[in-house]
Amino acid sequence: MDLNFTPDEIAFRDEVRAFLKDHLPADIREKMIEGHHPSKDDMVRWTRILNKKGWAVSHWPKEWGGTGWSPVKQYIFQEETMAAPAPQLLPFGVSMVGPVIYTFGNEAQKKRYLPAIANLDEWWCQGFSEPGAGSDLASLKTTAKREGDHYIVNGQKTWTTLAQYADWIFMLVRTDPAAKKQEGISFLLIDMKTPGITVRPIVTIDGGHEVNEVFFDDVRVPAENLVGQENKGWDYAKFLLGNERVGIARIGMTKERIRRVKQLAASERDGERRLIDDPRFREKLAWIEVELKALEMTQMRVLAAESKRERGKPDPASSILKIKGSELQQAIRELALDVAGPYAAPYREEVEHGWNEPPAGPDWASTIAPAYFNYRKVSIYGGSNEIQKNIIAKAVLGL
Repeated sequence: MDLNFTPDEIAFRDEVRAFLKDHLPADIREKMIEGHHPSKDDMVRWTRILNKKGWAVSHWPKEWGGTGWSPVKQYIFQEETMAAPAPQLLPFGVSMVGPVIYTFGNEAQKKRYLPAIANLDEWWCQGFSEPGAGSDLASLKTTAKREGDHYIVNGQKTWTTLAQYADWIFMLVRTDPAAKKQEGISFLLIDMKTPGITVRPIVTIDGGHEVNEVFFDDVRVPAENLVGQENKGWDYAKFLLGNERVGIARIGMTKERIRRVKQLAASERDGERRLIDDPRFREKLAWIEVELKALEMTQMRVLAAESKRERGKPDPASSILKIKGSELQQAIRELALDVAGPYAAPYREEVEHGWNEPPAGPDWASTIAPAYFNYRKVSIYGGSNEIQKNIIAKAVLGL
């Protein structure tokens, strides 16, 4: 099995790198290097730059703006944008609901929603998880009762990422409470401006507002917003979750963070010994780099075998990519804590005294601890690592 890029693929990689160098706005690149989250405006601006080039929805069918790139070129594009570093495209539209609509939606839905997703004219969020239905998603209780030309939706969704910005939400709802739990679920598209929808923030351990609770009280949704057939939503959800795991190893992102950690560890600070000269630190860094190279080779083997797999059938080896990828994303952020040292400690806002205590160290250190805490989640979403190990045991090892 040849795991090297072909001359054509190398030329494509060079083309992507040149485009990123020339068109990724400098202020967005600097924000990403410093470890800050891109703003909504940053993501819209970057998506529209890519869409103008024809690269915003590269994996979609050509008729809806796709490129026809091979799986290897898709991988190269993803990894190079992460390594630039550039903001990742909003996955809820591009990688989740978009593919569901062009695969299972009707022509009117495709024409209505897909161009707006590609240009990020409309911001989407995902309404799957509920307080009692996370890992066991099929236990969801949010209901949608048909009344004439509308569904009446009642219930609650949670951990709804970036819902505070969303124009639309795609939802799994229970339309047949008498059916087996996987068989009574439908897939609805809901305008977030509809009366009866309430969004409440959930502040996470890193101090950020990234996720939300969303409540639905007698929300009237046009029946034309049903995707596919009623009570077939579980099939569409499985299709969507398969797309969610594409690129979840994030090799390019970890490479970029390694470069950043090396740069910071090699810098001089107040006459102190450079951390890059510490043998123990170099040993930790070398371990991450070796493990990342092994992960990259595994990713290439998965790509090389993709053409031989049945279309639409997931490769169980992707579970290996998910596990190791998430572990390395967490490991490099833990190593960044070593670089920042005590300067990574969060600072308090002394509101009662009317003054703010600024960070004691350099500005870049203030993002290290929040990133460390935030990346605790990557071993959970997209299918927890424990679940992925079960998949490997059954589908790969045959246990």
